Amino acid sequence: MFDSIAPTYDRLNHILSLDVDRLWRRHAIRAIVDGTPQQILDVACGTGDSTVAAARSAAPGSRVVGVDISEGMMALVRAKAEKEGVADRISLQVADGEDLPFGEGSFDRVTCAFGIRNFEHKDLGLKEFHRVLRDGGRAVILELSLPERKGLRKLYDLYFLHILPKVGGLLSGKKEAYRYLPASVHGFPPEGEFRTMMEAAGFRNVTGKALTFGLCRMFVGEK
Repeated sequence: MFDSIAPTYDRLNHILSLDVDRLWRRHAIRAIVDGTPQQILDVACGTGDSTVAAARSAAPGSRVVGVDISEGMMALVRAKAEKEGVADRISLQVADGEDLPFGEGSFDRVTCAFGIRNFEHKDLGLKEFHRVLRDGGRAVILELSLPERKGLRKLYDLYFLHILPKVGGLLSGKKEAYRYLPASVHGFPPEGEFRTMMEAAGFRNVTGKALTFGLCRMFVGEK
């Protein structure tokens, strides 16, 4: 599915989120980079918006590894990296977020932006994030979520369940994909439940922060 929508994915993301997704990524980047050379893993990197942003913001000497199971999505990352002048900081690998091909303690940071809701076994993915982090490392996860205010929730559901699938399907030609995307957000665990899942995976000092009235949440956990 993601291979099939890769060519229009970025344009639709920015249109349908009114470009607010860029703001959310900037919040995450501030929690990822610390001014020192870092080894950063971007899981479910997709077309590489977060991968490139991390490479652009990290200190000289840093390395960002992007992994995804969709080769079609990842094929677009290299062009972005070249355009931003950070291709030499980025390496890419086809890999499953539930079975990462890296040794224990390989990375200073693990990030996953708008991808973990698509994991079949989120608990396994979180355990893998924890495993590949070094002691003292940090996982930063961005995910779409449902607003808690009733009035906003009604507007959100109208847009996300009815308007988005029609517009996304029209522009991409893939109606089923844009029916799946809102359904996956509705199926994502509430903030408290997901924080508990992170703690069960071994993370400590886990926090969840609502962004833009709860349309997105940022979760941070330390190893």
